[in-house]
Amino acid sequence: MENSHFHILVCDDELDVREMVQEYLSKRGFKVSMASSSDELRATLSVNTIDLIILDINMPREDGLTTLRSLRIDDQTPVVMLTAAGEVVDRIIGLEMGADDYLGKPVDLRELEARIKAVLRRKQSEVPVKAGASKSGTADFGDYVLDIEAAKMHGPDGEEVALTAMEFNLLKAFAENRGRVLNRDQILEQAHDRTWDPFDRSIDIRISRLRRKIEKNPEKPSIIKTVRGIGYIYDPDKS
Repeated sequence: MENSHFHILVCDDELDVREMVQEYLSKRGFKVSMASSSDELRATLSVNTIDLIILDINMPREDGLTTLRSLRIDDQTPVVMLTAAGEVVDRIIGLEMGADDYLGKPVDLRELEARIKAVLRRKQSEVPVKAGASKSGTADFGDYVLDIEAAKMHGPDGEEVALTAMEFNLLKAFAENRGRVLNRDQILEQAHDRTWDPFDRSIDIRISRLRRKIEKNPEKPSIIKTVRGIGYIYDPDKS
């Protein structure tokens, strides 16, 4: 994966943080733009093709979570959130809103680079459909249809449903393992995300978000079911 192919946008109100990240990533071949606020972020997005956004949560005026919420209405650019150490609640909310990853401050630049590369790999991964997935390259999730080859999902009205890269990888993993119970570690492995601890809440949060998109009653899921004490199962033949 050539870093020079990717354009990163760093949005943080602290100038020293922006310049530190910009200098480090530029030396490693990335093209980097900077923004000090959500307004500057949107202005940059309007005139550039951005591959990944590094977004600080604690910014004055419009904070990072509010910015992320507005972005996710019509933009699925991968986002890595920066949070102050120990702000677990903000991290969970960020995941629920569609952040692809998060990293605590002060920023470890080598870890940030690794997280960026992992998110970009997930976005670009094109793994052949395994046995168990539909031969047509699609999978039905209730009234929704996942087009695995096009990496898109369409609702009952035919309109495309916005998915983050991780949400698509999760759905694809379930489609490729229909009828099979997957524990959290297996889900992480098959969704190409090894940055998360299988015992934390990240998988549960992401599946909860998916359920809100595809289940008629997310509180009583019938598409992606919980197998208590083990993990999750997608078995449309028994729905």
